[in-house]
Amino acid sequence: MTSFKYQLNQEKIELLASDWIGLERVLVNDKIVSTKVNFGQRSTHKIELKSGKPCRLQLLIDPQTEQLTCRLYKQNQLIASLKQGKQSLLSSKTFFEATMMLACMSSLGLYWIS
Repeated sequence: MTSFKYQLNQEKIELLASDWIGLERVLVNDKIVSTKVNFGQRSTHKIELKSGKPCRLQLLIDPQTEQLTCRLYKQNQLIASLKQGKQSLLSSKTFFEATMMLACMSSLGLYWIS
């Protein structure tokens, strides 16, 4: 799970994106305000802040560097560009692969026991 966090005035904005199942969630002050499933190179979430101002979050993957970028716009003005590199994505992939290997081995063990 990849996470981008940003504090905007009195509001905590967080974008969570699953590297494997494509689920993306945007939370404002720990409450889910947008959810979607995306397997593409780019996605956009449009939300409204407490002040009533529109806010947009863009999630982009650079295919050459595999760097993940979250751009935060308030009233169509870019206010933040948060980035996570390839290493963050690789560590998530390694954890997922280890979990799947353990699950498969456990299933084989149960099969042999029965």
